[in-house]
Amino acid sequence: MLQVERSERSRAAILDAALELFSHRGYGATSMRDVAGKAGVSTGSVYHHFADKEAIFLALLEQFKAVTERPDFPINVVLERGDFLHDFSALAAAAHEVVTKWRPQMALIYVDAVEFDGRHIQRFYGDLATRFQAFVDEHRARLQLDTQFRDDVPPAAALILATRVFIYYCTVETLFGVDQQMGLSTGDATRLIADILRRGMLRPSASA
Repeated sequence: MLQVERSERSRAAILDAALELFSHRGYGATSMRDVAGKAGVSTGSVYHHFADKEAIFLALLEQFKAVTERPDFPINVVLERGDFLHDFSALAAAAHEVVTKWRPQMALIYVDAVEFDGRHIQRFYGDLATRFQAFVDEHRARLQLDTQFRDDVPPAAALILATRVFIYYCTVETLFGVDQQMGLSTGDATRLIADILRRGMLRPSASA
């Protein structure tokens, strides 16, 4: 095996080990020695790849951010298709897949909020508005976004809201283990949320 390949495998093992430890123990309770032991490498090898523990944490967040930007990321697939505009349940299913498949990475967001006051994930969330606006600008005509939303509802902001609602619901259910958080089964709850997102929750006379 070439030295470069060995180095890449070692770095990947370190990141995998750190992800499991950070997401289960937290950042402060995990040492560089813990990461090395879990990865099956020497502590010196960990320091060869990363200057310190925080550098590993940042690398994991950047790794996940890169995943969320891929065309095959479930939410991006649904947005690209555009059929969610007629049934937001497709977006709910994508959110559930994200939280289930990338559960440890989602946990890191809460670790950052608790142990770093959210300073690492600020940019992660700050970029969302720009990314969603770029999506709207690119697909405005194809998805007929200007005719789908009310005149006073910016499409990018609406899409961020819808995505966050389902991500939050699935996070509480999957990450926190809370069943029937709305007093409804998962299917009934997501269908209700989807319907409210499309039609609102008040009668026309009440909203007026």
